[in-house]
This record gives sequence, C-alpha cells and structure tokens, in this order.
Amino acid sequence: MKEHLKKTAVAAFAESAANFIKLQDIADVVVDVGMQSSDTLKKGGHLFFCGNGGSAADAQHLAAELVGRFLKERKPLAATALSCNTSTLTAVGNDYGYDVVFSRQLEGLAKAGDILFAFSTSGNSKNIIKTVQSAKAMGVTAIGLTGSKGGELAKLCDICIKVPSDHTPRIQEMHIAVGHMVCEIIDEIYLA
Repeated sequence: MKEHLKKTAVAAFAESAANFIKLQDIADVVVDVGMQSSDTLKKGGHLFFCGNGGSAADAQHLAAELVGRFLKERKPLAATALSCNTSTLTAVGNDYGYDVVFSRQLEGLAKAGDILFAFSTSGNSKNIIKTVQSAKAMGVTAIGLTGSKGGELAKLCDICIKVPSDHTPRIQEMHIAVGHMVCEIIDEIYLA
C-alpha cells in the first residue's frame, strides 16, 4: 500500500511541477493584472475576491495578503473576500438564493473602477457568473481565474487567467500561485 501511495504522490508532484512551468506562458497576463490592480489601489479603488469551497479559501487568503502584508511592509490595502461574512452569506442565501450570495454584496460594496477576482475551477459556477455579470453592469473590472477550458466565465470576464489544467487540485494550486504573483507585483509597484 505504501509503495502505491508513494507512486501517487510522486505523480501528483510531477504533474504540479509541469503545470507550474507552463504558467510561464501566461506571465505577461499575470503582470498586466498585477499592474492594473496596483493602479486601482493607488487611485483609491478596492479589490474584491470570490469563489466557492477551496476557491473561497483562495479568495480569503489573497485578500488577507493585501490587507495585512505580503512580502514587504506597507500600509494596508483595500481588499475584501466576499466569502467571509457568514451572516451576510446565510441571510442572502436564505432570502434570495445561493446564486446571488456574492453578487448582492458586490452591488452593495463596489463602485466603478474597482476590480473583482472571480475564482472558478470549472468557469461555470452560477453564483460566480452572476457576480461577474453584476460587476460588468457596475463598471467593475472582472478578472476570472479558471482551469484550461475557462467555461462561461472566460466569455464574460475582462481578463480570464486560464491555468493549464483540468484537474481541480492542480488548478487551485496554480490559482494561489498566480494570486501570490499578483500580490508580489502590487508590493513592487506600490513601494517603488
């Protein structure tokens, strides 16, 4: 059993390593997103993040990197994960339905010129699509993070970062790596 599990682990690590090398192909897009995010923050804008399950954890993680600190000391930056307020999530979900738990928050909190980071490994999560639709209607830039196919989200977002995998755990690993790179770019520009 241990040998079988070791082979499984080695194969997964090899797959992850190959995927991370492929991320170099989208480095220009990631840099553009980091620069645009920094510009939005410098102009007094706000970054919003949303996702379900593991993607909600990624959204929360990246918002925390910006409000707290990433690599360098700087002032806190305006970033909110829409998955964190359980009272709002459960009230909106109960009263209006789960499909609008993020979009209703965005409509109440965001303004034109802000940025929404929308995480969906499939690109087809209904509540994420609804949130991107709300963002577009409000003049909020929508940046999607998906797997290689992009799903419906790729058609709706201003920018869609499609990472090179269709395997959910590998997609989520790359999403957090891309998010960390965006945070690093923000740090570099913000403190330049």
